[in-house]
Amino acid sequence: MAPERSSNTGGRIHLLIIGYVWPEPRSSAASGHIMQLIDCFLEQGWKITFASAASEGERRAELSTLGVTEVAIELNSSTFDTFVSELQPDVVLFDQFLMEEQFGWRVEKHAPHALRVLETCDLQSLRHSRHQRLKELLANGHENTEELFAAPGEALFARMAVTDLAQREVASFYRCDLSLVVSDVEIDFLNRYFRVPETLLHWCPLMLRDISDTGKGFEERAHFLTIGNFRHAPNWDAVLWLRQTIWPLIRQQLPGAQLHVYGAYTPPKATALHNAAQGFHIMDWAEDALEVMANARVSLAPLRFGAGIKGKVMDAMACGTPTVTTPVGAEAMHGDLPFPGLIADNAQGLADAAVRLYKDQALWQRAQHAGWQVLHARFRQELHCATLIKRIHQLLEHLEAHRAANFTGAMLRHHRHKSTQYMSQWIEAKNRTS
Repeated sequence: MAPERSSNTGGRIHLLIIGYVWPEPRSSAASGHIMQLIDCFLEQGWKITFASAASEGERRAELSTLGVTEVAIELNSSTFDTFVSELQPDVVLFDQFLMEEQFGWRVEKHAPHALRVLETCDLQSLRHSRHQRLKELLANGHENTEELFAAPGEALFARMAVTDLAQREVASFYRCDLSLVVSDVEIDFLNRYFRVPETLLHWCPLMLRDISDTGKGFEERAHFLTIGNFRHAPNWDAVLWLRQTIWPLIRQQLPGAQLHVYGAYTPPKATALHNAAQGFHIMDWAEDALEVMANARVSLAPLRFGAGIKGKVMDAMACGTPTVTTPVGAEAMHGDLPFPGLIADNAQGLADAAVRLYKDQALWQRAQHAGWQVLHARFRQELHCATLIKRIHQLLEHLEAHRAANFTGAMLRHHRHKSTQYMSQWIEAKNRTS
């Protein structure tokens, strides 16, 4: 039986989102995905409350203008217990597993009938393991290696499985009723190696409305571009690799080439890389990222590690801008369709690919059209929104049976949440006496 909707919402589903940060969709793909989900839920007529303990960023979205109620909450505080008990939401969405660790046991205790959904953004333990391996290889003088760009498999699982981060993250998948995973590659990896049941996972990538098949042509564009939030470690590493190795190789073949580097929260260490004489321009934050991307001829995304969906690659497709990237950058982006650009697994290969794509108009045009085909096939908002809403309704109608079939989740909630609960209560008591 489906639970009755709370009377204070007029029978509508009431969704509580517990945000890791207040969304900044113009600064990160993760925030962009949250905004796409909010758009999907508002379209259903749901009542939405967004709560976060984070400080407000300078570019946060004004959710209240969309009709979303904004609430500031506290970490390690029983005030949240009162808040969620009075709210009694039908669905609670945790933005990243850290929020589930912090608030999951409180939701379970004070709003036990609420469907608990995890929004993953990316598989953090996968990104972290790849980053650690890159550090090890660089420390040993091995800058280029195929191992970095291998698809997630047995060897990567063996490295990840012993880490605290992977154990915490996968436990969170089990504790929730449903986890939204942006990468179909990661869904397969979680199911095949970590044995997370398909019943607990749902593919929900970045989503676009009104996909256009038009954009500026080859001759109307100039220069290379790379873009990404500097607070995201893979982006900073990519800029360093470009500056130190890849860009000099491109300039050898295209002496007049210009690269424009855009990113939110540009630190002084990035600004110091600016060198106009070498065509390497640090441009800071772009007021309209899509506009600057639509004017570039080629987007460079030399990601040596990472996970999830790459917002910069998707934005480039939407703008009709071909991308040169690594296998990690292309992962989960194009499925069985041609990649909208070129892929290489070492610095020289990336430089050669960038020059080739920049000069070859026919190749460039094929890549541009390939991007639009990928967007239509894999990232349409109306398709993913409909399947997600259907999945949530099915779970709400059969929640008791769904939870009964997830014994591992019940076991983990019993043990892990007890330790998390006691730690949180200890911190709260300590704060009161200090």
